[in-house]
Amino acid sequence: MLVKQLLLFIILHIFFSNGQQPKLTLDEFFEYVEFTTLALSSDGQSVLISLQRPNWNASMYRTELYLYENNGHTKKLLAEFSPGLINPQWSPSNRWISFPCGKNSTNETKITSGDDNKQSQYICLYSTISQEIFSISLGEELILAFTWAADNNDDSFYYVTQTPKTDDEEKLYKNEWKDVIQYRESERGDTIYRASNIENGTITKEIVTTIASFGVLELIASPNGEQLALASRSKSGRSEKYDDLEIYTINLLNSSPVPYRLTNNTGLEVLLQYTSDSQHLFFLVYAGVGSVYHENRSYQTRLYSVDTKTGIVQRWAKHFPGSITRYALNPDVIILGQNGTEVHMYTQKSVDDPLIEQNGWNGSYEQIVSSANSSSIAFVHSSFDQPKEVYFIEKMDQLQYAGAITEENKLFKQRQLPKQKVYQWVNYDDGRQIEGILHYPPGKFEQKNLPLFVLIHGGPFAADMNNFQADWYSCSRMIATEDWLVLEPNYRGSTGYGDLFLSEISTNMVSLPGADILYGVDSLVRDGIADGRKLGVGGFSYGGFLTNWLITQTTRFNVGLTGAGALEMVSNWGTSDLQIFFDYLLDGKPWEVPEGYHAESAIYRMNKIRTPTHMITGEIDIRVPTSQSFLMERALYTLNIPHKLLIFPGAGHAFTNPWHGKIKIREELKWLHQYGNKSVLS
Repeated sequence: MLVKQLLLFIILHIFFSNGQQPKLTLDEFFEYVEFTTLALSSDGQSVLISLQRPNWNASMYRTELYLYENNGHTKKLLAEFSPGLINPQWSPSNRWISFPCGKNSTNETKITSGDDNKQSQYICLYSTISQEIFSISLGEELILAFTWAADNNDDSFYYVTQTPKTDDEEKLYKNEWKDVIQYRESERGDTIYRASNIENGTITKEIVTTIASFGVLELIASPNGEQLALASRSKSGRSEKYDDLEIYTINLLNSSPVPYRLTNNTGLEVLLQYTSDSQHLFFLVYAGVGSVYHENRSYQTRLYSVDTKTGIVQRWAKHFPGSITRYALNPDVIILGQNGTEVHMYTQKSVDDPLIEQNGWNGSYEQIVSSANSSSIAFVHSSFDQPKEVYFIEKMDQLQYAGAITEENKLFKQRQLPKQKVYQWVNYDDGRQIEGILHYPPGKFEQKNLPLFVLIHGGPFAADMNNFQADWYSCSRMIATEDWLVLEPNYRGSTGYGDLFLSEISTNMVSLPGADILYGVDSLVRDGIADGRKLGVGGFSYGGFLTNWLITQTTRFNVGLTGAGALEMVSNWGTSDLQIFFDYLLDGKPWEVPEGYHAESAIYRMNKIRTPTHMITGEIDIRVPTSQSFLMERALYTLNIPHKLLIFPGAGHAFTNPWHGKIKIREELKWLHQYGNKSVLS
């Protein structure tokens, strides 16, 4: 043991004496910490930070909830719990902090009408006065949304669950249907409850309203206590009709309140937030679903407000050319806008005032939050060479001088990492300029004739940016550390390059972005940056779609890595939970444009493949159903193409077991080493 320690000391001494840091290992790569939510107290003096890190022993991710006070000078761990659907929140007067939890919390308080014989769902409340945690049983249905009421005494909150079945209803169903599932008939709407009497310890609940025709995605209470606002979803959770995705308000002054539909459009409204006077409701409309004004065209993510009385909708940052990623109200509207590979911070005083860029840093701002009664804000920032941390400032003019109040990812500053630069090229089919990010292997920045791996982002309505990410999905730094030059292309359909750039992939969902990517490879080889004899390609989700397509278009790739990628668009349309995306991307339904579905399906070109291909899929993925990977494996097996398929049990489209992500990258790196330097099959 002593000899091993001495050898390690000598190795580290050699590294640092030469001015070099050790390279990142696979184990270290997966210790990266992600900040999931931030929340500021109303006085702006305390920041609630939840972060996520792997719990290897439990084969799951763990959320840690910390309270930072006095500009981050004090730090307290409040709780550890499994990731849930609801986020930690401050109560209006900061007396309570709510977060999801299990039954093992201390000082448990029961709802009087709860049934302790069934598996209960819990909300935990941390008292900032007594510094105790109370766990409250809210019945056996999963808690889907949560918001504090506007009570000055913090005595109540609202929450949403799927409408429960009574015992009699359960018995009648089982008696008639046994274990048979009626596919749509068995779907239920949601019920909104109010829980009160927190202070006296005898929690009671009452039904606010029951919704039969849709479900609740988000819930928020107005500051004046008169309204609830909700963003809706379909009962099934599948995105099949635009009508399922709207904003509703509930008038709490009515004795029998019912949801009133406030919007009527084709957009997916998210991140609801009331103005302090309760008159307006802000929200984002995500890219690629539809829009507020036009049914048949998609735009980048935009910011809107709606008058809660008149229903009049107004667009903010209307002249900004890129995509709005987040916002906060403080009292100006603070907007995080992505333009190309950068996400900067902007402010706007009114809907007609100009958007003002703040004097901050290059890179990417995210997770911004503000306080109700001060000018303080907290945010997450990262860049190519700066890993994510949380920052806090008391005034906007302190932005460029902000200091990090966390240091969760300091390990990554102690390693020799890849260096990055933005690279641009032209698609000569239509003259459109495309850009992406190059990740150079450590110690080889701007060297020539490097083996090239093209890592394609998913979405498609997303982008690779000047930020720092390290996980099973964003693995460019790990692949570059294994001595590959990595290109992350922002192909047509990516955000940050204008609405036309994003919308051009309609009817050309893989062929057009595929051409953008191939022209990028050509350019890198022509410039002498990439070795045209050593090429690889890969991606997950929509990146998998494009990988599957590209290896049918050319035999120049030595190696392919694909994950959760569709191969045949008709079956994917019928089994994915995102039907409306494919209605848009293929400009219609299969019987309306059958030739389009055929033209954009790689399955009909599988005989062209010569690339050894590694595949992964989640066992219960419904975003890109597992059957698509089985289809591809069968084709490669039939064609005698070297291939491997890994199926991760219990995994959906995202991996909730950190071992799955680690094994994914481990095996993909092995595949790259095995086939990356070999010529493709003749």
